[in-house]
Amino acid sequence: MSDGGTGYQGPKLSILTPGRRDSKPQGRRLRRGAYLLPSAFTMANLFCGYACIVHTMHREFHTAAVFIGVAIVLDMLDGRIARMTGTTSAFGLEFDSLADVVSFGVAPATLSFGWGLQPLGRLGWAAGFLFVAAAAVRLARFNIQSSGSQDKRYFVGMPSPPAAGVPAATVFAFPAGFSGPWEAAAVLTIVIVPALLMVSTIRFRSFKTLDLKTRRSSPMLFLLALGLAALAAQPEIVLLAMAYGYLSSAFLGMAWQRWRRPNEPLVSADPAGLPVESDTPAHQSADHQQHG
Repeated sequence: MSDGGTGYQGPKLSILTPGRRDSKPQGRRLRRGAYLLPSAFTMANLFCGYACIVHTMHREFHTAAVFIGVAIVLDMLDGRIARMTGTTSAFGLEFDSLADVVSFGVAPATLSFGWGLQPLGRLGWAAGFLFVAAAAVRLARFNIQSSGSQDKRYFVGMPSPPAAGVPAATVFAFPAGFSGPWEAAAVLTIVIVPALLMVSTIRFRSFKTLDLKTRRSSPMLFLLALGLAALAAQPEIVLLAMAYGYLSSAFLGMAWQRWRRPNEPLVSADPAGLPVESDTPAHQSADHQQHG
């Protein structure tokens, strides 16, 4: 109501509406849960490494090898989830490295020793320790590389999850193991070769640059379905072929590169394996959570 020409406005009616809930606390809770999600996958990865050791102590080698395979899958997922949710952190980076030392260093070394290296005595457990040390050095070096400029298409040295997959796939395919010293001597190769490749400067292909969002992703999805069908039909053969195929892919790539570009270096330019300059974007620290 107006009071003549004085410009006075009378009392106004205000409609009472139910008070809205403050969405900020709920958003903070969701954000906190998102931060915990990648670490939960890392914790599951660590549990798989521990479970592998326990089953190896009970000589259940087939089950122990399966836990390493599950740990590899979980290690692939935790980094992707951290990048998708934008919840990467220094804590997650360090936690992931410590879990990988157990799951892809101590666990496969213990499995290899119990399965086939035990008849060699001190030589057998020394070879297992070499694998553990190589995995630890590989992960420490990757932490340094992730903070520098590096070609995202390649890893410098064999990543620890595929390296652990070599003995795990072998044990999964032949769980009976070996009892004689001459047979055990052959097992040394599946432990020492991946260990040496982890600390080498040989470049291994990274699949992080694969883009499934393009229109050409349909053939890739069909190949994925074909691989899953083969895995369901013959898991031992398929996993064995995948493990040794990735190990040999670096040498096949070196031969192909030598044939096409004879003047291009085959390994990292830095003999210590430290970051080398590249025209590609710098490595994000989040990429660490997929596998060192």
